[in-house]
Amino acid sequence: MEFIVYLAGEIHTNWREQLKKETAKRNLPFKFVGPMERHDLSDDIGEKIIGEQPGPVYKDEAASSINNLRTSLLMNKADLVIALFGEKYKQWNTAMDASTAITLNKPLILIKPEQLHHPLKELSNKANVTVENIQQALDVLSYVVEA
Repeated sequence: MEFIVYLAGEIHTNWREQLKKETAKRNLPFKFVGPMERHDLSDDIGEKIIGEQPGPVYKDEAASSINNLRTSLLMNKADLVIALFGEKYKQWNTAMDASTAITLNKPLILIKPEQLHHPLKELSNKANVTVENIQQALDVLSYVVEA
């Protein structure tokens, strides 16, 4: 049996590739989907499809509707959501995606560094599992499918 995992979180680091590589090494039955990781395309997709917008707010709105559609479709197909809160970037999208997973009753693994404990305590309390790093999330995935 193969599980689909939606990888929510910032798109500026290679954390997804680390997780995918280690999952393959462990021969775990997970397929991964997630947000558009090409930042420029994510920002420009509205104008690419529906044309130039009259200003930056409209450009953002056009892109957001298409990115939200992508997230909705892929997250609805997912069996599990892993949401990573990094230390460097603002994490608005991660918080939104984690909250959406909870609302959809999708199992959620929340990855957050210890220093974000306080601001994320309520969200962490709603997640199925909260860990501090990718390695711990991988250990959870391994355990879930262990015979």
